[in-house]
Amino acid sequence: MILKQVKILFFLVMLTGLRPAIGESYSAPHAANPILPGYYADPSIVQYGGKTYIYATLDPWGGQTLGCWESPDFRNWTYRPLNWPTKEACTSPTSKSAGVWAPSVMEGKDGKFHMVVSVGNEVWAGIADQPLGPWRDAMGGKPLIPSNFRPGFHMIDAEYFLDDDGQAYLYWGSGLNWKNGRCWAVKLKPDMVTFDGEVQDVTPTNYFEGPFMLKRHGLYFLMYSAGNTMKEDYRVHYAVGKTPFGPFTEGPGSPILISDPEANVVSPGHHAVFSFEGRDYILYHRHSIPRDAKFMGRQVCVDPIVFTPDGKIERVSPTHAGPSIIQGREESLAAISAGAVASASSEESPARAASLVLDGNYATRWAPARDTNGVWLQLDIGAEKPVTRQIIRPEYAWKPYRFTIEASSDGKTWKTLADFLKEPAIGSPIVIAQPVTARYLRLVFPEDVPGSAISLFEWSVQ
Repeated sequence: MILKQVKILFFLVMLTGLRPAIGESYSAPHAANPILPGYYADPSIVQYGGKTYIYATLDPWGGQTLGCWESPDFRNWTYRPLNWPTKEACTSPTSKSAGVWAPSVMEGKDGKFHMVVSVGNEVWAGIADQPLGPWRDAMGGKPLIPSNFRPGFHMIDAEYFLDDDGQAYLYWGSGLNWKNGRCWAVKLKPDMVTFDGEVQDVTPTNYFEGPFMLKRHGLYFLMYSAGNTMKEDYRVHYAVGKTPFGPFTEGPGSPILISDPEANVVSPGHHAVFSFEGRDYILYHRHSIPRDAKFMGRQVCVDPIVFTPDGKIERVSPTHAGPSIIQGREESLAAISAGAVASASSEESPARAASLVLDGNYATRWAPARDTNGVWLQLDIGAEKPVTRQIIRPEYAWKPYRFTIEASSDGKTWKTLADFLKEPAIGSPIVIAQPVTARYLRLVFPEDVPGSAISLFEWSVQ
């Protein structure tokens, strides 16, 4: 009866766009938050040419480059590698060993796309003609903001803001040792990298990092994160001012996005705000589920946000189902795999069961026992059926995976459909467009690949 009620509730959500209470389970089939399959943080968003692009930190703690995703409908996302920034290209005497993280991307008045990104304790800047690049360094191989620009504080989390009159600004800054920091702002010249005037200290109350500026109802809202992103006290605050430089007064009801551990919403923050189909939404990261003391992966989520005419932001209700704009992605609607049964050579734990590759939910995934070899994952679709397309979402879109895909009518005699042993598959989704009529499908990983290197969010069959 409970399962039936959950299905009915989700059906009503899909039809009406209403959001269920946060009390729903994070593991509910077809829950649309998180929106990306994998671990990404500090998201920035661009809408251009009928498509949406999300740029984000590769978790944990940044990598050799950024993660970038493209979608035509805000539901189905494809991973897109970028040529820049890279740790190799963005290296200076002060960049140290930390990876690439915390991007901000926007289209400027010049029709170009501009990016600022943190590399260690400094900010680098790039420019491109298109959202996917090719990107090029805008500063000739040196940081826009070096680490010693304001000693004693982190020079990270730079964020662009374009005012109604076309004037661009840059906001950035954080503290050290998880103590509250400073937020700096400066007006930019049309090239988006040259400072036009003096840098201003615009630090609001409770500021730590992740500034995001926007304008609503004639007021300037400086939003930001406070607390420790590894702990439950990480949250989103806001302050209001009458100019891009403030002064800013923390708004009523701040913070407006906080943890709810009992509902499996932990450490939400470092966000962006965007408008889509006439409504405002907040794009933010929160901890992956279930929480793991040995690994902190953050995932990107979307929920509605409301700015009131009297200068307030209403409290955000974080959900697992997500708003209607992100519900109904392709693998959630795959008719053949909807009735399939998954089995595997092993399962790391009940929370990593084979069946989770069929639930249309990026909060859950299958993983085999870590110390095993000869790993396989199998789907039984119930009867022989024509299969035209398979969609695979691996745990890491940017890592190569070696495996074969096989098909069988009886579960005994197998035919190889795709072979990624010599040329590993990479990206997300991995699409197999090899038609076959079969009852059983199987992913087989080679003996030299340990279970600890294998995990899938989804495997859908059409």
